[in-house]
Amino acid sequence: MHRVLITGAGGGIGRALRETLRGIYPILRLSDRVAIPAARDGEEVMDQLDIADMAAVERLVAGVDGIVHLGGISGESSWDNILQSNIVGLYNVFEAARRAGVKRIVMATSNHAVGFYPRSQKIDHQVVVRPDSRYGVSKAFSEALGAMYADKHGIGFLGTRIGNFGAKPIDSRRLAIWISPRDYTQLVRIGLEHPEIHFEIVYGVSDNARSWYDNSNAYRLGYKPQDNSEPYAAEVLAAEEGQPKDPIAEYYQGGTFPSGEYSRPR
Repeated sequence: MHRVLITGAGGGIGRALRETLRGIYPILRLSDRVAIPAARDGEEVMDQLDIADMAAVERLVAGVDGIVHLGGISGESSWDNILQSNIVGLYNVFEAARRAGVKRIVMATSNHAVGFYPRSQKIDHQVVVRPDSRYGVSKAFSEALGAMYADKHGIGFLGTRIGNFGAKPIDSRRLAIWISPRDYTQLVRIGLEHPEIHFEIVYGVSDNARSWYDNSNAYRLGYKPQDNSEPYAAEVLAAEEGQPKDPIAEYYQGGTFPSGEYSRPR
């Protein structure tokens, strides 16, 4: 990989990857809808652009070897917003990548593509998607689109169902789904560099003792997470002691995403 594009480079994950991938690939091309700090050596910062604009996306991916796609809306929103950013915009990225001859796409999918599984059930990468929100539907779509472009056009795809990315877990749900920056960087590198990636789904989580996920597919690809949420558990659980809990959010893996707009009898 010579030139790697990071979309959504102004967000939390994108800013972290800008640091952890710097020097690993000769050129990082960075884009977002918001302004990004000026380019340093080995970086290209593109003008602010909307991925719903195909012409702009075609310019963005020209000359790129691999893409880490973090762009789009990263939480629940109206259908119109989700449609433009996470459906139309995503299609534009994949189709422009195909036209440009891009070989790999690493996609930030989400635990919300499977958020309606109960916390009592440990799930692997092969379960049927059960999205918990409009946002989750868009992430399930991203996996389907990745499969089609892998099978039809040979673009290697790694979908990372991210739990929660951050320096540390800050609530009890995140004790099960947290991923550290260095562990996520490792998954991204697997997606870009592993010689046998065709279409793969993995969970973007660290080696958490309380995990709801069977992440054996990631381990099969060589993932060796270095972090575990358990050292933070006592502090997190003490902070939440006595707080009221939403039974729907506590039952499903997706937390407040399944409980939002929930209209079934409780």
